[in-house]
Amino acid sequence: MGHDDSTHLLHRLDRRMYRDGRPGRPARLMNRLTALAASAGLSPRRLVTLEVSGRRTGRVRSLPVVVADHEGERFLVSMLGEDVNWVRNVRAADGRAVLRHGRRAAVRLEEVEVGARAPVLRRYLALAPGARPHLRLDRRAPLEEFERIADRIPVFRIHPDTANG
Repeated sequence: MGHDDSTHLLHRLDRRMYRDGRPGRPARLMNRLTALAASAGLSPRRLVTLEVSGRRTGRVRSLPVVVADHEGERFLVSMLGEDVNWVRNVRAADGRAVLRHGRRAAVRLEEVEVGARAPVLRRYLALAPGARPHLRLDRRAPLEEFERIADRIPVFRIHPDTANG
């Protein structure tokens, strides 16, 4: 099996773990373990745990996310698009959240306007191979292809939250 064949198989498996844009049982378990490693600082620096209050329960929800750096700023991207709980929770919390990678950092997540998302999305795909099957773009695709999907993929700029830090 060549590189392209094995990559295609992994992408199909990853899409299957997130049927209908929701993580299934294996994906939830993998996310829990990855979040624990990221929180403890045992993962690459770009992999962190996002903690945000649930909009209905108020309970803190945690999940692993990849931080994309672009032009000196840091961003979070929703690889599964608009219809995911963490995006809804961040919006309901007025962008207030915590990022953990060995230590806690209070942050404010500011949604990036659609017209400015494409270069961040391309950078994100370069850093997050697990997101590639969901966005269904090559990380080296022209910027125009990223512009076509930008309205469906939320991107948040990370700011320190000095008021809650």
